[in-house]
Amino acid sequence: MEKLLIKGGHPISGTLVPSGNKNAALPLLAACLLTEEPVTLRNMPDIGDIHTMAEILSEIGVGVTQLSPHAWRIHAQNVRTNELSPALFSRIRGSITLAGPMLARTGSVHMPPPGGDVIGRRRVDTHFLALSALGAKVESDLSFRLKCDQLEGADILLDEASVTGTENAIMASVLAKGTTVIHHAACEPHVQDLCQMLCQFGAQIEGIGSNALTIQGVDQLSGGAFNVGPDYMEVGSYIALAAVTGGELLIKAAAPQHLRMIGLIFERLGVTFEIQDDDVFVPKDQPLTITADMGGAIPTVKDAPWPAFPADLMSIAIVVASQAEGTVLIHEKMFESRLYFVDQLIAMGARIILCDPHRCVVQGPSPLHGEEVSSPDIRAGMALLIAALCADGESLIRNIRQIDRGYESIDKKLASLGAQVERICA
Repeated sequence: MEKLLIKGGHPISGTLVPSGNKNAALPLLAACLLTEEPVTLRNMPDIGDIHTMAEILSEIGVGVTQLSPHAWRIHAQNVRTNELSPALFSRIRGSITLAGPMLARTGSVHMPPPGGDVIGRRRVDTHFLALSALGAKVESDLSFRLKCDQLEGADILLDEASVTGTENAIMASVLAKGTTVIHHAACEPHVQDLCQMLCQFGAQIEGIGSNALTIQGVDQLSGGAFNVGPDYMEVGSYIALAAVTGGELLIKAAAPQHLRMIGLIFERLGVTFEIQDDDVFVPKDQPLTITADMGGAIPTVKDAPWPAFPADLMSIAIVVASQAEGTVLIHEKMFESRLYFVDQLIAMGARIILCDPHRCVVQGPSPLHGEEVSSPDIRAGMALLIAALCADGESLIRNIRQIDRGYESIDKKLASLGAQVERICA
């Protein structure tokens, strides 16, 4: 089991190029099942979840070749089976995005429940309600069996703006007969990436970037090449890291058009950054001060579907708040277990009151000290790492495979910025 040993209290500085968006890369791999022609995906993050998804595709007979650390060639000329591996499926949440393309490609699929971060109940009902509307018959007990003779276009209202539920509905619809309209669709940058790639390969999708998509089914898709966009969660994480350590950071090719709400909320916590064409610059030694609401009221930071503040940055926002002057209420509305990692921040010296599974009050700034902690999920793991880097003394982070699932070469990237981080084997 690998661990990270961190010596905190040193500002980071330098230049960083973000990896490709993990949340885009996984459904893009799944979408390769929709064509019999080869697809090349570039700017793919070299992380554990991508390798797991590639294993799943290979196991069902798809040709999978890693051309370089950041490029994959997927050729789904043949799909040997519709039975998906429970062992591999249980490793990642993104495996659920195989439901739509497998159904469209083979007419049936038998899949176990997906795995992923343990951050509370993560319902899959939206996926199967959408696929049922397109003509699929769904049976479920300890696993899921989906069958259809012919997917038919439909007018679908999703019961929640589920990202992966929207992606499954899109991928099933592009080869369905007739027109599909998806209302209350998720429209995050990774959903937009999926739509852009499918359109490039011959799909007909209107309304990309909105919460209403109109899809005209086509008979087949071609192959080709597609570049994955930068991971704005990684960009947001490094902006926060630079700010709380007092460092100066230039993030190249950061797609700042996706950072507007992140910038708005971070500014409320006293963090600012500058847009320089397609780059982001974080000035050093920022005076982190929480901005009160009108009348001096304690402000609230809360998450919601795009274009609101992303749930995946709530853990990082808590660490930022712990280092800022003032008090803020953090309201995590989407996952009832995401905040449970704050006891480890409290052990490091943070002043946090956990009000209930969804809310905590953070008062800062709190001098943090090194501790031995464990990463419960990808984003909490990164939050603990950021806390350790601005803490006094040494910290040891266990279960870092969770961080590795979402952040490529985290120890090497941090070392290149001057952080004192060492990966050790226990």
